[in-house]
Amino acid sequence: MTARILVVDDVPANVKLLEARLLAEYFDVLTASGGAEALDIVARTPVDIILLDVMMPGMDGFEVCARLKADPRSAHIPVVMVTALDQPADRVQGLKAGADDFLTKPVNDLQLVSRVKSLVRLKMLSDELRIRAETARKIGVEDAFRLDLEDGPGQVLLVDSRAASQERIVRALKPVAEVQALSDPQAALFEAAESPVDLVIVNAAGEDYDPLRICAQLRLLERTRFLPLLLVTETGAEDMVIRALDLGVNDYIMRPIDPNELVARTLTQIKRKRYNDRLRASLSHSIELAVTDALTGLSNRRYLDSHLRTLFNRAASRTRPLSVCITDIDRFKQVNDTYGHDAGDEVLREFARRIRSTVRGADLACRYGGEEFVVVMPETDAATAAVVAERLRAIIEGEPFVLAQGALRLSITASLGIASNDSGIETPEHLLKQADRALYAAKTAGRNRVVASAA
Repeated sequence: MTARILVVDDVPANVKLLEARLLAEYFDVLTASGGAEALDIVARTPVDIILLDVMMPGMDGFEVCARLKADPRSAHIPVVMVTALDQPADRVQGLKAGADDFLTKPVNDLQLVSRVKSLVRLKMLSDELRIRAETARKIGVEDAFRLDLEDGPGQVLLVDSRAASQERIVRALKPVAEVQALSDPQAALFEAAESPVDLVIVNAAGEDYDPLRICAQLRLLERTRFLPLLLVTETGAEDMVIRALDLGVNDYIMRPIDPNELVARTLTQIKRKRYNDRLRASLSHSIELAVTDALTGLSNRRYLDSHLRTLFNRAASRTRPLSVCITDIDRFKQVNDTYGHDAGDEVLREFARRIRSTVRGADLACRYGGEEFVVVMPETDAATAAVVAERLRAIIEGEPFVLAQGALRLSITASLGIASNDSGIETPEHLLKQADRALYAAKTAGRNRVVASAA
């Protein structure tokens, strides 16, 4: 993992020290000696993380952070405020300015690298979301993919066997999260797997359980594999932290806990969880869009071509029947020519609705193209397919299509051709071709009828 890090500090020795540590981890490092220079670099150069000193002459770190977060071009860049150990008030002000995390001087190597890597992962998720949102905007489907995330409080699960510690953490996180505290690690594992949780906090100082084993079990379970994990450790427990990070723990915080630091780390991980959830939802939605006809909501030709082959091969290997019905709206061109394409679209949508109301759960209904539709019927022989097709034909003819909010009522009929794999058909393409020939025969014979392929 690499990234471009901007280090901002007016003390050259501090800059050199952070630069050397980051370069050793193969990060690309830019440096600035003041706030104005930092803003100029960000305006000209893509930056992934900003390490920002608080105390600088002229423009301090708070003002720089506030300006970065107020600019839509840089608001997504994680900012780490570098504060002195005895300045807890800086963290409060830093949170108000929009800081994403904190580092305490003198900066510990482990803290520096783990914090930066955690935020780089967050930035990568943010960038992917922004790219997808921009693509959606360009193709006119902004409602299908929005960048904004839920603003509600996060759901945090705390594993801690100490009542006093539970109380302090719950109190600190109350403004930003709803915390459920559990002492029993097995109960916590079940809760994490079965409930909507944004973050799991594990207290390493708890009694009667191994905190790293809990983290390992959370990473092992399918339902909790991607849950953010935050470990609370004692100061100096770096060996445990290193092992925890190797196990997949996302972040850690050492005692004594600064409430503001805990809030910052919690918010970062909650945001990361929601970014991950949004990306997964986006992927599922993108796949759905790729195989769904936008007008009718049925599966499209692309999905039919792929899935029909799977169903055909499965039926052949098991020596089971498979039937296909191709249906075409009779005289659909006259609808478009007489009433306009808007009316034609309404007819197609209603036609698709009636198909959905007719076919069985195992059947696959697709829009084949134009006014043609295909229904694939697994485990269905020719005789049963004819019954299904006749039922669909009757439903189409049985009631007028009500259009234009009731102002227009059209009598619509359909012609249907069916074919089955029990007649020597060896490929899905041949099966579709036979059904298409049957459809042509239905049209030729006067429309509004079902014709079965003669093989």
